[in-house]
Amino acid sequence: MALTEKEKASRNYLKEKKPKVFEKVSKFTEKYNWGESIAIIQLQYRYMCNMLCEHCSIEAYQKNAAGKRTITPEDVKKLADQADEMGLARFVISGGEPTTFPDLDELVEAIGPDRFFINSDSNGYLLAEKAEHMKKIGIDRIQLSIDSLNPEEHDSFRRKPGAWHHAMDGIKECQRIGLPLYIQTVVTKQRLHSQEFLDFVKFYNDMGLMVFITFAKPIGAYEGHFESMIDQNDLDYERELEKKYRLCTHLTPAYDLNMGCIGVKGFVSVTQYGDVQPCPYFHCSIGNILETPFKDIIENGLKIKYFGEHYNECFLAQDIPWVKKYVADKIYGKPVPVPYTEIFDDSDWTQNPYWKES
Repeated sequence: MALTEKEKASRNYLKEKKPKVFEKVSKFTEKYNWGESIAIIQLQYRYMCNMLCEHCSIEAYQKNAAGKRTITPEDVKKLADQADEMGLARFVISGGEPTTFPDLDELVEAIGPDRFFINSDSNGYLLAEKAEHMKKIGIDRIQLSIDSLNPEEHDSFRRKPGAWHHAMDGIKECQRIGLPLYIQTVVTKQRLHSQEFLDFVKFYNDMGLMVFITFAKPIGAYEGHFESMIDQNDLDYERELEKKYRLCTHLTPAYDLNMGCIGVKGFVSVTQYGDVQPCPYFHCSIGNILETPFKDIIENGLKIKYFGEHYNECFLAQDIPWVKKYVADKIYGKPVPVPYTEIFDDSDWTQNPYWKES
């Protein structure tokens, strides 16, 4: 696969502004083909937030926090040092809501803007007043979450009056100061085929913004709602939309690679308490950075066949039998994240011929 014009522009930016990151990204194809992870590290650094969104999936983590040690900037630096040695190049600061973190500066410094491309999630409420400082300390891009073009619907969903207008002010400020951003939105099977969704995409595309789809998954507020999940026909429809609009999902090929499910091989999520998950929505721990070297955790995760081998689907968004077996039966009703040993058995280990023992 050839690099898209957007990816070429991104690499040119890295080559000029972040040569250490560019060098690592340039080796992604080779590393991936060798069976190594090129994962984005999403850091759920704090679960503090200024909203109470209906679709929030972190409430279970907040409820099960008693007795757990919270990671610190020092822990993050150790993680980033290990990730750098592994050739990983990308962090996403998440939560919670990063604009509310009192130690955001220390967190960014711990990651190291010179050696990583740093995204930050945001609900946008404080973005207009925080954007310039976020850019100054080394955040490269904002991932702004918006649910609807209708301000009242968005605010109701977020349980925060004025949320939509604050987010729009944040967009304008980011564009004014030259801080890149894109729009992230949750899409159910039903919304995907609606006129509202097409209008949503067109609106933000006309503002010069990419729209990133997060497909609804039956966790959190959507637990047990299998009717909201997509199927292959829905995914095919979405891929046709990508030809017409600036639109993508985590399944969209990138970096000259078509990875399918990116769990572990292309993405991991680290909780406030150090647990490493294959993705933010699969509440399974494959290890804890406070107890085990990050490299060992990643190699362990890649030995689970669903993450070490290629699967051209998102299990949690579209594979109902998989969700019922590994999520509904093994995770629902338990304190999260659930250790991988309680979810997978011997039949779930990879036979991937590309796996290389270190």
